[in-house]
Amino acid sequence: MSKRIHAESKVELSPLIARHYDTIMNSITFGKYNRFIQSAIKDMEIQSDDHILDLGCGTGKNAALMAKTLGEKGKITGIDVSPIMGKQFIEKLGADSRFEFKQKRIDIPFKLEKKYDKVLISFVIHGLPHEHRLILIQNAYDHLQPGGKLIILDFAEFDMDKMPSHHRFIFKTVECKYAFDYIKKDWKSILSEYGFSYFGEKKYMKKYTRLLSAVRKS
Repeated sequence: MSKRIHAESKVELSPLIARHYDTIMNSITFGKYNRFIQSAIKDMEIQSDDHILDLGCGTGKNAALMAKTLGEKGKITGIDVSPIMGKQFIEKLGADSRFEFKQKRIDIPFKLEKKYDKVLISFVIHGLPHEHRLILIQNAYDHLQPGGKLIILDFAEFDMDKMPSHHRFIFKTVECKYAFDYIKKDWKSILSEYGFSYFGEKKYMKKYTRLLSAVRKS
C-alpha cells in the first residue's frame, strides 16, 4: 500500500490484514461482525435512488450490503487508500455499473465533481489524529447535497475504565491510541460546528458501537 502517514494508526492496514480484513473482524468480535454490519446497513434507511459516497470503503462489504436496497438509479462511489482493498471492492462489485472505486486518501482535502445523498464513514475516523478527522468531516460535508446525510459507523462515546475487564483488554490490544481519544469526544457538538444538525443514533455491540447520523444544513 502507499506510504503510511500516521505511524500509530491501525486503520492504515498492512497488506496481510487488508487481504483478510473481514475474516479478522469476524474473529475478534466472536462471530458477531457480519450480523452487526447487516443491522447497521439496514438502519441507514437507504433509498432506492440514493447516491452514496463510501469513505474508507475497504473490501466493499458495506457497499455490497447497501446494493441490496439500491435500485437501478442508485450509485455508490467507494474510496480507499489501499490498492488491496480496492481490488477486493472491484472483485465484489466491479461488474455492476452502479459502483465505482477511487484510490485516494480521505483525510486530506479532495474534490469530486459530484454531490451525494449520503456519505458513509465506517470504522475509519477513530483511527486518525483529530486534526485529520476534522478534514475528513469537511470532505464529507463538501460532497453532500444540502439536506444530505452523513453517517458515521464507529465506536460510541464511552468510558473505557468502566468496561468489563475482558472487553477493555481487547479494546486496548486491538485499537491504537487515537481510538482512546476518539471515544472521549462529543461528536454531535463537533459535527454541529461543521454545519450538521438533526442527529440520530443507534447503538450496537453492548452500546460500544453506534450509527451516528447528521444532516447537512441547507
